[in-house]
Amino acid sequence: MFKKIALGFLLLIVAAQFYRPARNQSGASGPDDIATAHAVPSEVRGLLQRACYDCHSNQTNYPWYAEIQPFGWWLDWHVRDGKKHLNFSEFGTYGVKRASNKLDQIYDEGSEGTMPLKSYTWGHPEARLTAEEVKALTSWAEELREEIAPE
Repeated sequence: MFKKIALGFLLLIVAAQFYRPARNQSGASGPDDIATAHAVPSEVRGLLQRACYDCHSNQTNYPWYAEIQPFGWWLDWHVRDGKKHLNFSEFGTYGVKRASNKLDQIYDEGSEGTMPLKSYTWGHPEARLTAEEVKALTSWAEELREEIAPE
């Protein structure tokens, strides 16, 4: 009985390898990318690409384990969920109110250390931000918010 269950499980895992989600890789930045639509200093652009773009843009750099299911499915869900909340590749399409709210969230989550997620930085140590990098990112987000939606 155990051998049949183990064999069935193995066949299920092998069969799962043939169903792969579509990749989140659109190529070059488009006209709606935040760095095209707004002034983004090169330091901040580098921080966004290093710590945010994998989950919050149309340009994900996949780790090797994305080729193994069910890890690939989990990553696909995670990226789709991240883009649902904020997509830097489509930021230029956001209205003033939505863009302002997203910039407030960048400021809040950066200041509180809730982004990037700990589960992400475990596998991507380059995405860990120093206090100076967080300050640069949050200051930029605050300045851009005031520029596009002055109170």
